[in-house]
Amino acid sequence: MIRFDYARPDSLPDAIRAGTPDRAAFLAGGTNLIDLMKENVARPLEVIDINRLPLREIVELDGGGLRLGALVTNSETAYDDRVQERYPMLASAILAGASPQLRNAATNGGNLNQRTRCYYFYDVDTPCNKRSPGQGCGAIGGFNRVHAVLGTSDQCIATHPSDMCVALAALAAEVQVAGPDGTRTIAFADYHRLPGDEPWADNTLRPGEIVTAIDLPPEGFASNYTYLKLRDRRSYAFALVSIAVGLRIEEGRVAEARIAMGGVAHKPWRRREAEELLIGREPGDAVFAAAVEALLAGAVGQPTNAFKIELGRRGIVRALTQAAAGTPQSQTDKRIA
Repeated sequence: MIRFDYARPDSLPDAIRAGTPDRAAFLAGGTNLIDLMKENVARPLEVIDINRLPLREIVELDGGGLRLGALVTNSETAYDDRVQERYPMLASAILAGASPQLRNAATNGGNLNQRTRCYYFYDVDTPCNKRSPGQGCGAIGGFNRVHAVLGTSDQCIATHPSDMCVALAALAAEVQVAGPDGTRTIAFADYHRLPGDEPWADNTLRPGEIVTAIDLPPEGFASNYTYLKLRDRRSYAFALVSIAVGLRIEEGRVAEARIAMGGVAHKPWRRREAEELLIGREPGDAVFAAAVEALLAGAVGQPTNAFKIELGRRGIVRALTQAAAGTPQSQTDKRIA
């Protein structure tokens, strides 16, 4: 770990002014940043501790919805009565991730901005375009069992590691940010990036911007939903494939549908054309199969991760079946329902 300057501002304007954008990193729970600094993957010359900022509340929004403060912990969010009652998909996704100790420290804003868990990204002795642009991608042609099968490029096949973000994508949340040029709102679908030719850019934050809150819309799909996480072991493991599904069913037909996937792309993966195939139809295997093919169209496997395509295909059908029946996957008994 290199030497760095440390600041702990008391207000949002002070935090924005405190750091030099190309030298600074913002510190909240630290569950990812500190690991990256210890491994010399992240080498900020300035660390701006934002834990004193007034971003620790969950508040009601006019017209419905909730605003989740960026410094509210994952545990506080998952166990909030309003989240559990109105957005159980989100609570379920959070409880599927990490461990209780990490959820107690990790923050909502930090969850959005965590970096990939690609082996090559973490190992500074291996090539990685995300960590060091121009080095190449060690995962392409290497050991790539956990890597992406959708939205990849010849520069990077890393995946986004978050469970929470998959549910937020399905809910069509919005991200509130503040920076040197003022405040703005980013649709969740536009927050994270695919790798393209700039795999080092995980998201669309501008230099010096801070996530201040996440806004949840009024519709939370509280009756017909699920979060299904498929992984190598039942706890404390990142998803090989995960699926968040929210359905609104009226008179036996799907009136609204949301499907998002994790573990398969550089960002939470959602395709509206796949969801539209469900609208107006009675839930069932034939309808689900059409949505699956639309959602996975263009998937390309590597030598050791091609299994994710078939795993995803079966997982989506299972998740849609759970959501349609109103029998969501339990995160206590993690055997697949």
